[in-house]
Amino acid sequence: MARRPKVPATKYPVERHTLDNGLRVVLAPDRSAPVIGVAVVYDVGIRSEPEGRTGFAHLFEHLMFQGSENLEKLAHFRHVQGSGGTFNGSTHLDFTDYYETLPANALERALFLEADRMRGPRLTEENLRNQVDVVKEEIRVNVLNRPYGGFPWLKLPPVMFDTFPNAHDGYGSFDDLESATVADAAEFFERYYASGNAVLAVAGDLDLAETLEMVQRHFGDVPARPAPERPSFAEPDLTAERRESYTDALAPLPALASAWRVPDPVADYAAYLPYVVLAEVLTDGEASRLVERLVLRDRTVTSVGGYLGFMGEPWEVRDPTAFLLQAHLPPGGDVDKVLRTVDEELDRLATDGLAEGELARTQARMATHLLRDADAALGRALRMAVLEQQRGTPELLNDLPRLVGEVTEEQIQEAAAALVPQRRATVEVVAGEAAGGTQ
Repeated sequence: MARRPKVPATKYPVERHTLDNGLRVVLAPDRSAPVIGVAVVYDVGIRSEPEGRTGFAHLFEHLMFQGSENLEKLAHFRHVQGSGGTFNGSTHLDFTDYYETLPANALERALFLEADRMRGPRLTEENLRNQVDVVKEEIRVNVLNRPYGGFPWLKLPPVMFDTFPNAHDGYGSFDDLESATVADAAEFFERYYASGNAVLAVAGDLDLAETLEMVQRHFGDVPARPAPERPSFAEPDLTAERRESYTDALAPLPALASAWRVPDPVADYAAYLPYVVLAEVLTDGEASRLVERLVLRDRTVTSVGGYLGFMGEPWEVRDPTAFLLQAHLPPGGDVDKVLRTVDEELDRLATDGLAEGELARTQARMATHLLRDADAALGRALRMAVLEQQRGTPELLNDLPRLVGEVTEEQIQEAAAALVPQRRATVEVVAGEAAGGTQ
């Protein structure tokens, strides 16, 4: 057997603390550049929003930028950008994050800003109505008025799942968004935006003692509220194939996306990791299995991709989640033929194994991507914050390249063998006449 190449590793130091109010703090010093990354992650996401309030987690993320206890609207923007920094926030299935990249000498400013809105955002009728309109416009731009809008992250979950938390539209319906009230927002904040439900991570050019003192000064008097009990979102695996299709009036070409359930990415990491590597073996680069077969040889698709998690976040997702494949087809493409070919390639991989060097090449490429992601202070802070939130092990960031490199050929074969048609959910996009396709 060929010797497996050594995978580079990182050794970013990590310190963990918990304030008296329950806020978990992760500090990762790196004095190589005078830059700091600050991330605050709350354990609330799309799966947490109640029925009748689709899109509320994302709407509330917007409200967190509309002023806070001591700052007027747009002050957060002005203070960060005035320091030469950048900022944003994003809503995911299992968490919501807020973050800044700043020159190191502006660290205290970022800590003050995040602590101030953790105490309380400005939840007014004016801010709510304004942000409902902003979110509705975002939905028009990103989903309703663009080809393949919401494909597959909004279209495939309701085919695969049956429960509201896992299956509903995370962007939200206009009716649900318009009916949201300030009281709803206040209740959501009180329940989920508690210090005990949050993680603060700071990475980059920092002094540990000084930073911890600043964190204590700004966050220590945030009122203590415990984290709410997180419900189980578990669902049984599929026992029969599910397929649905819909017409996209703007789509120029047909498309399909398929998903299979995978092991719990937190509770059963050893069984989950091979699927992350398998996705790259199948679709990353022209030498990958499905690109070589479907795109270059058979020409039955124009592109194909594979990844873990409906939002493409293999390292920041909880159960239940899935292995996804998606492809765009040429005009008149045969979806059934593409699915049969995928089944053939999965069976061939499960039976015959990998070619010489195929796995090592894939693992080296994945390690490179992980090292690049961790190189930036903000990338480090964000990933460590979520790893602390979901696992209590932010230092796992250092181990990910090694863990990827330890996945064996036998594990890849077992994962491929599990992706059988009767466990598959598929959604098909039919190109609409408005895009020049056929109905």
